[in-house]
Amino acid sequence: MNDFKTDVLIIGAGPSGAVAAAYLHKQGFTVEVVEKCKFPRFTIGESLLPRCMEHFQEVDLLDCLKAKNFQVKKGARFLKEDKSCHFDFKEKYTNGWDWTWQVPRDEFDKTLTDELQKKGVSISFETEVIDIKFETNGSSTTKAISANGVKKNIHAKYVIDASGPGRVIPKLISEIQPAKSHGNASIFTHVKDIKRPKGEEGTLITFDVVNEKSWLWVIPFSNGDTSIGFVGPEVFIDSFSGNSSEKLQKLLKLSDYYYDRFKNCDFLFEPKQLKDFARPMGDLYGNGYVITGNSAGFLDPVFSSGVTFATESGLLAAKLISDKLNGNIVDWNKDYENHLKQGVAVFKTYVDEWYSGNLQKIFFNNTTSPDIKKQICSVLAGYVWDRSNPFVKNHRRLVTTLARFIDLNA
Repeated sequence: MNDFKTDVLIIGAGPSGAVAAAYLHKQGFTVEVVEKCKFPRFTIGESLLPRCMEHFQEVDLLDCLKAKNFQVKKGARFLKEDKSCHFDFKEKYTNGWDWTWQVPRDEFDKTLTDELQKKGVSISFETEVIDIKFETNGSSTTKAISANGVKKNIHAKYVIDASGPGRVIPKLISEIQPAKSHGNASIFTHVKDIKRPKGEEGTLITFDVVNEKSWLWVIPFSNGDTSIGFVGPEVFIDSFSGNSSEKLQKLLKLSDYYYDRFKNCDFLFEPKQLKDFARPMGDLYGNGYVITGNSAGFLDPVFSSGVTFATESGLLAAKLISDKLNGNIVDWNKDYENHLKQGVAVFKTYVDEWYSGNLQKIFFNNTTSPDIKKQICSVLAGYVWDRSNPFVKNHRRLVTTLARFIDLNA
């Protein structure tokens, strides 16, 4: 068995782990990344938010991404029957990035790991963590095994679990919480977008509401492919018969706006289905480790918050570990867990109120003031820590109050 020593072990090479690794490497720490999968690999989370651009820029990963010419995302559109609501990230309350990307994650994530390896970060792909032992001083020994059966012990001063849905550390220490979702499921694939319109219409990310609790996502990529998928109550998705391809074809008929565009497009892979994808946040740190990204929790894909929370948590965790290893006192509860839970609470309100119907009332009401729309746009751009924004600071009260006001004036 091989033995290795490193300052920080990172489990998972997705955006959260990549941003954390880039920051720590930049600060001069030794970093070892282990990733269960072989890259490139398919994963969802293809729509980013402007907030995460700051994270990529800070750790010098922005230029390699720009070079790939991913589809620029300048906002988002929501459709419902004959109504349309468009948010332009330039028209938001909070100062910050006003664009981001729509990306095939296989290429996107591999671009990040390729750049990390160019910088000298060690990444072991197809390597699975099978055990971790933590000492009282926070140091650890992690046992990992490669796809060809080679075992190794990794001795680290700190561990970041950025393993996403794998949730390696919570599983190993038996702290997995049951999923508490809306009872939602999703079914999705990619298509060769042969009838894509020219101009903005062909590149615009859109959420087409087919009923109050079910919607279609359309995420065009710069390579000519488009990601399409439905999210809705599990019983609703399962009410459509057939295999996954037949089921998705039937669901597409619910979209008056998009059916003609996609009805003759070949699915590039058999549609995949996910159920119970929402995960509550458990404990985000312990003696010698911190949980980041989707390992920490996941809400719902409706507002594309997944990658932003992944990079926000990955970068913050790396900064605090840097402080800790440099001999400074770190208050993980105040500086990490409370910060992340504040942002999650804001987005959770918007997810909850989307499915309650209140947020849809606001979106599709043409009397909503421009100032209010700017404040909501900042939330949709990922700036959920800006407490000068009333729709962040008083998120639940203002959303429900505004929806009630719309009802009274209907």
